[in-house]
Amino acid sequence: MQTSIHESFRELAEAAEAEAILSSCVHCGFCNATCPTYQQLHDERDGPRGRIYLIKQFLESGEATENTRVHLDRCLTCRSCETTCPSGVQYARLADIGRGILERKLPRPVTARGIRWLLRNVVAFRRRFAMAFTAARVMKPLLPSFLRRKIPSRTPPGVWPAVRHDRVMFTPKGCVQSSVSPNTNAAAARVLDKLGVSLIDESASGCCGAVSYHLGHHDEGKAFFRKNIDAWWPLVESGAEALVLTASGCGSMVKEYGEILKSDPEYAEKAAVISGLARDLSEVVLAEDIERLNVAPDSEKVAVHCPCTLQHAQKLPDGVDRILARMGFNLARTRDKHLCCGSAGTYSILQPQLSRKLLAQKVEALSIDAPDKIVTANVGCQLDLGAAARVPVRHWVEIVDDALVDR
Repeated sequence: MQTSIHESFRELAEAAEAEAILSSCVHCGFCNATCPTYQQLHDERDGPRGRIYLIKQFLESGEATENTRVHLDRCLTCRSCETTCPSGVQYARLADIGRGILERKLPRPVTARGIRWLLRNVVAFRRRFAMAFTAARVMKPLLPSFLRRKIPSRTPPGVWPAVRHDRVMFTPKGCVQSSVSPNTNAAAARVLDKLGVSLIDESASGCCGAVSYHLGHHDEGKAFFRKNIDAWWPLVESGAEALVLTASGCGSMVKEYGEILKSDPEYAEKAAVISGLARDLSEVVLAEDIERLNVAPDSEKVAVHCPCTLQHAQKLPDGVDRILARMGFNLARTRDKHLCCGSAGTYSILQPQLSRKLLAQKVEALSIDAPDKIVTANVGCQLDLGAAARVPVRHWVEIVDDALVDR
């Protein structure tokens, strides 16, 4: 796809990258076949190919309308299109670039800016989110039914094992997960402890930066990246062999630090190291001798939901299934595994109607075999699925931890 970047954008660092991505698209349209929003709306502009044209038009003309933004905002950035694309088009990267430039070029209305400011300044900060979440629990009876269902009962984290092994890894506390599902990281620590790995609970870092970055505030997102790198670097220097992410959304972001900061003279090298050390929990467990875990799963049927950030962004579509199958869990049949649940970070808040349609579709796909529980690998998906499913929704490592015979 031939592109001529407008002169007002040529000096931007992302301009050449966007041009290269645009040139790799051959207009085949295979991406539309697996795009959740195109399947719902049947509008070319709400599929990857159409959005690529909208971004191309914007970068060539230097102008964009509110209508362009509407269609870009509707994109989940689930990256299912990337899994399907025969040409390897880096659609998500192009979407991030387009949104970032558009955010500066075409200011949003005051109300929309305010909502996004709140998301970036509450969700991305652990203590602020914890206070907001506590308040929401108190006000739960007064909230609309759908929001009430999104506020889970608090599960105590249980005992975190002491550092006692030669092999050491670390995991960030997280901003949302530490409040809504504090048992997830603790369960991961207990499971890894049984595998001969001590997991350090790292609390100095903050949000992975995904909230700001994917809302088009790239400089703000990069500031989170750098702060986290500084917080994690002493652990890297002390010999920690991996940075373990139990939320796949955070994992996909951290794995991109190296690429996004590759031109940063101070952080490029460190960012590449951090991204190289980042591992989804399923990767870590699969690399170990799972048979060392003495587990006795119950007979309940488990439906596995693989988040988009795990299967499309990190290219790890079946790791959780393989782990649970090898441990003897009774796995339920599901369908349409490639389709997004509609959570997509802040998407369920900013695009509620479309998100709920996708959520209903996903819950139905996960329920065809009448499972007793659903497991996932990302806290955002866990909250959204839990609001709509008729069975409990948990992180997969929690049911593994529950099945440990010698806890």
